[in-house]
Amino acid sequence: MSSIFTRIVNGEIPCYKIAETDDYLAFLDVFPLVEGHTLVIPKKEIDLIWDLEDKMLAELHIFAKQVAHKVKKAIPCSRIGMSVIGLEVLHAHIHLIPMDNVSDMDFSRPKLKITAERMEEIAKAIRIA
Repeated sequence: MSSIFTRIVNGEIPCYKIAETDDYLAFLDVFPLVEGHTLVIPKKEIDLIWDLEDKMLAELHIFAKQVAHKVKKAIPCSRIGMSVIGLEVLHAHIHLIPMDNVSDMDFSRPKLKITAERMEEIAKAIRIA
């Protein structure tokens, strides 16, 4: 069975797309810790990030860096934190999280509930940054 991220890549499930190449996709997390919380994935479904071929792992991080710069321009914050956890979705992914303090990256906190309209505003701001 395909991961939810593969279903997003295939257009079966909509997303708030931030950036895309032939091999990588970035979109807003629909269960964000903070506004602007973005997920960066390879389009190829591979469960563990450490199972990515070296070239793909490097390219994923370079793509994430480009996206992080856009998020930083669009979302007021001190830094963009990066996390790889890999438990919630069995598809390699990187979390990019706007942060002002370490608690902004506490995954045990309740997730935000953001309206679809606000999510689209955030995505648009990041895309044009």
